[in-house]
Amino acid sequence: MPSHQFRIMTYNIHSCFGTDGKASPARIAAVIAEEAPDIIALQEVDRGLARSGYSDQVQEITAILGMNFIFFPSLQHKEGNYGNAILSRTALHLVKGGALPNLPGLRRFEKRGALWVEARLPGGALQVIATHFGLVSKERLLQARTLLGKEWLGHPDCHPPAIICGDFNTTPRSLAYRLLADRFDDVQRAVTKQRPHATWPVRHPLMRIDHLFVTPGITVEKARVVRNDLTRVASDHLPLVADLSIPDSSETRK
Repeated sequence: MPSHQFRIMTYNIHSCFGTDGKASPARIAAVIAEEAPDIIALQEVDRGLARSGYSDQVQEITAILGMNFIFFPSLQHKEGNYGNAILSRTALHLVKGGALPNLPGLRRFEKRGALWVEARLPGGALQVIATHFGLVSKERLLQARTLLGKEWLGHPDCHPPAIICGDFNTTPRSLAYRLLADRFDDVQRAVTKQRPHATWPVRHPLMRIDHLFVTPGITVEKARVVRNDLTRVASDHLPLVADLSIPDSSETRK
């Protein structure tokens, strides 16, 4: 059966602040351009916040790359907001953006959210959910269960082929990771004869906390963590990139 190949990246851009302390959307755009993905999930994106010079980071990045985007804020401030974005070379349709639950007593921690879009690829429609989990294990478990529930991945409209990706702040030994890996394929593990690589911190990566999960039926051709001179300084996370293929007969939304 004919298939359509595409490249996807997930990248926590740390509000475009690099390890040199400088905020540079152009540098993040250069990282993306070098890998030339068709779809990108970005976490920790600032829009109009004082700490990053009031810049609209996703507008600046997509203007350089010539891509479409959809953004959903996890945090709202008086002057702007902060959250997740999905970029694409083709048309995007917003399905859902929403908050993920916090545990009682942990409200002082940063709010978390998820963004679900339908990407229109030449081979059909692709469901993409991007997210950024919390810092506490019980909270991450609750957030994983929420995304697996009927409002997100369990929703009838979230049919295969589908991808869930982002900064999960959790390693493969965690229960939150295992809940997702039981239902979806981890792209780094789907590539035979290749050892998965850590994504954080950039200088000496020790933890694999950024993940790309795909539904069965999506073929993982390649998967890699991009570690070079540019990615070592652009953010505190390394980007994860995967080359995937889906059957051209994939069902599209009418």
